[in-house]
Amino acid sequence: MIYSPEYGSNYITVIFKYLAQSWKTLRLLFRERPGAVFVMTPPVIACFPVWLYAVLTGAVYMIDAHTGAFFNPRWTGILFLHRFFSRHALATIVTNEYLQKIVHGWGAATLIIRDVPLHFVDPAPVRLPGRCNMVYVSGSLRDEPLDLFLRVASRLPEIGFHMTGNTKRIDPKLKDSKPANVRFTGFLSDAEYVGTLLAADAVIALTTIDHTMQRGAYEAAYLGRPIITSDFDLLRRAFPLGTVHVKSTEDDMVRGFQEMAANLEKYRSEVPQLREQKWAQWKTVESKIRAMLGQVGVEL
Repeated sequence: MIYSPEYGSNYITVIFKYLAQSWKTLRLLFRERPGAVFVMTPPVIACFPVWLYAVLTGAVYMIDAHTGAFFNPRWTGILFLHRFFSRHALATIVTNEYLQKIVHGWGAATLIIRDVPLHFVDPAPVRLPGRCNMVYVSGSLRDEPLDLFLRVASRLPEIGFHMTGNTKRIDPKLKDSKPANVRFTGFLSDAEYVGTLLAADAVIALTTIDHTMQRGAYEAAYLGRPIITSDFDLLRRAFPLGTVHVKSTEDDMVRGFQEMAANLEKYRSEVPQLREQKWAQWKTVESKIRAMLGQVGVEL
């Protein structure tokens, strides 16, 4: 769905925003006339213009369903809409077997894609001070343990931490608790973001909610940087090499950060193997997608 930023993101204007975005999306679809459409959720409302276009033209669509579409309270109340759109989709793409089981329960087809290869812009030159620097990729989302992270960082003054993302979304009290070795980078351009990750000794991507893939972690993998991420089965299977997994407790996060700092060469040497694994997995999934589309007469 095309985004209409002029309406903001509040409950008063949301209906106007989705109406405007749906209309713009429909106009684009009818102008370009694609035979297949990929639509991301949330928001599940994004499926409506795509479904309508498919009904009127005979096109097919796939839904790229992120974890929030199933668990975020903002969307769980209208999960029945997701079920409807998934039943009419060629497939709903999810990141793991748990979500696949939910979609199968709706009587809809699914396809697991844990992550996708990324193509990055040319990096801006970035230098980070100190002997050990770790970048925490943050979107200031509700599943991020920001308060826990800051407490952990205060116990590790020998490590420089650089937290990306828009600091306006962080509780002011939380910002005031920032220790001296944590730097808020603010929102970065694409080039600055890539340069910052490349300059880091390790990249941190954390969640408190199970079955949640970490984009920051697979960005790090494709850039060849060691990873620290949460200790969930999904993330252990997605990042078996070049990665330290930590539980959402202060002591275990301290343990994990220290483990990474003490063994950087080991984890750095494993990341190329991880990246090769991910490329091989993607090639298999890409073949499945092409085969599904080919069965309905669409070439990707």
